[in-house]
Amino acid sequence: MEKLALGAMLFGTVTDERRSFELLDRFVDAGGVWIDTANCYSFWEHPSGFGGQSEELLGRWLARRPGARDRVRISTKVGCEPTEAGRFPETAEGLSAGVVKDGIEGSLRRLGTDHVELYWAHKPDPVTPLAETVAAFDELVSAGVVGRLGGSNYPVWQVERARQIARASGQAGFTAVQQHHTYLRPRPGTRPTVVHRFGEVSDEVFHYLEHHPDMALWAYTPLLSGRYTRADKPLPAEYDHPGTTRRLAVLDEVVAETGADRNRVVLAWLTGGHLDITPIVGVSTVEQLEDAIAGVSLELTADQRQRLDDAA
Repeated sequence: MEKLALGAMLFGTVTDERRSFELLDRFVDAGGVWIDTANCYSFWEHPSGFGGQSEELLGRWLARRPGARDRVRISTKVGCEPTEAGRFPETAEGLSAGVVKDGIEGSLRRLGTDHVELYWAHKPDPVTPLAETVAAFDELVSAGVVGRLGGSNYPVWQVERARQIARASGQAGFTAVQQHHTYLRPRPGTRPTVVHRFGEVSDEVFHYLEHHPDMALWAYTPLLSGRYTRADKPLPAEYDHPGTTRRLAVLDEVVAETGADRNRVVLAWLTGGHLDITPIVGVSTVEQLEDAIAGVSLELTADQRQRLDDAA
């Protein structure tokens, strides 16, 4: 089940240790592989105003589960940890060579491991030269402490520029992008309220992925934080347009045909197409996790997928 990543953002803060361990155990028992975290998770939920709680919890879980490290792949990030308590984004650490080096050392220490399989630049750093960041990440790959590299919340032009710099210098480059992506699309030009303003996916991203098959998309908040299925969590204003009405109508047709719920169909649509997409699901109950696992296992027919794609 490599097409689903378990989002550990709130583990160790909002989601307590007992529940976090329960979710991690069930995920791995079901064949789950990828766990996604970051060095800054979750500074906004912790009294200190600094992050690290998610990685620390994962480290404790790995230490208490013999053999678990060989069964999972870890995805973590650097670049968004505040340098002053709780002040983000104005004091975000950035992506200088020193920060990248210190960042991986801190993450490995908290996780209790000697490597991670995927390391992300969490968001663009407007101050540090891109070549410096690329070289710093390449050093980690060369040292064997990082497997693949990715750019999270990056515009396409900057992803390509980073890849060009890496190719020209014989360095390791990004092979993944991480952005918000789901079945419904917000009205163009609106400010997102479900996720932060940095990472809404765009048509340009899809065009880039179509022409660069070595690139993967990791999609965060793919279920709109429960808004597909929960009456108490209505869609926000940016989704109030005719395209949403049409897409939901087709989505509900496929729900009726499959006997699944909206969440499962959305995850099946994300993972079953020709693009390499890994949804990152954040769950707080085993029932929610089971639903997500069922979603990535659901196979849509070609006709169902075409109707979902064509609705606009």
